[in-house]
Amino acid sequence: MLAPFTHILPLASVIRRRMLPSDGRIRVKIGQRVKATDVLAETVISRKHILLDVAQGLRVSSRQAMPLIQFKKGQKVNADQVIAETSGLFAREVRSPVSGRVVVIGGGKLVLETGVSLFELLAGVPGIVTEIIGERGVVLRASGSLIQGLWGNGQLETGVMMSVIDRPDEGFDPNRLDVSIRNSIILGGILDNPAVIKNAIDLPVRGLIVASLAPALLPLVAQASFPVMAIEGFGRKPMNSIAFKLLSTSVRREVTLNAASYDRMKGDRPEVFIPLPVTQQPPELHEVDTFLPKQTVRVMSLTGPTRIGTLIKLSSTLTMLSNGLRAKTAEVQLESGEQIVVPLTNLDVLG
Repeated sequence: MLAPFTHILPLASVIRRRMLPSDGRIRVKIGQRVKATDVLAETVISRKHILLDVAQGLRVSSRQAMPLIQFKKGQKVNADQVIAETSGLFAREVRSPVSGRVVVIGGGKLVLETGVSLFELLAGVPGIVTEIIGERGVVLRASGSLIQGLWGNGQLETGVMMSVIDRPDEGFDPNRLDVSIRNSIILGGILDNPAVIKNAIDLPVRGLIVASLAPALLPLVAQASFPVMAIEGFGRKPMNSIAFKLLSTSVRREVTLNAASYDRMKGDRPEVFIPLPVTQQPPELHEVDTFLPKQTVRVMSLTGPTRIGTLIKLSSTLTMLSNGLRAKTAEVQLESGEQIVVPLTNLDVLG
């Protein structure tokens, strides 16, 4: 069975493939060094499409309508401008209801793209451009520490990381957000108090890295203008020991907090990247693997805390669980020494 990976590594080569939603203009060159917030490429995207049935408007067949259309694909059209018309005593015309650009013509119909806006593709990590993918994207390489989370609010920022916690199971105390750490990216604990967000806005801060997030605060955090990443997802879950150790020993370093929305299909993950100087390239990341003995795994639960352990043995047959279901399982030895049997769907590999 394929094992999902969550990367929590002190040093690795990070390869990131950044793609535009449609063809556009690439603004960087191969070999160029970029910052996390630099724009790699840009394109114009539409917020709305309007279908105009020209044939119906002119009361002619689809075949007759095609030569009467006065615009070609890609041309701009102004509001109330004539798109097509017939001649003769009882001439008819079709006008554009809005300003836009013609994107499709066919079958006696025309599609207008309107409400366009500029989409800018950000680097997401500080690194070097290693490849240009036509007019669609860029490949970056960077070396440093990487800590991935389970939820992010879609924002990106770079800054010095400061900590307001001493233990991985602490709550996030809003009173510890004071002027001494303003304009920093803050390492905090379990976020269940809305005053944390209020104080973070008032300071202000550049971002929050939290152990976990109370679901009731999701609407508030999702609208924050700075990035927020929850390493363990939702609930009152302490930060896993591996992530806590790596982050707490990296305080006062420059970090990039890319709180991207978690998207398995695109491979996007919320993550903290800490650039480090290297004399030779460290190994590249594995995105998927199979479950194997001796792997470090995280045991996840909807209600309880996440736990870290070592995979001891995989079951050769389906195991009957306490809820009456049968599933593929593994024996895991937790950090405490306790051995438990866990469904594979509740595990991910840390590495």
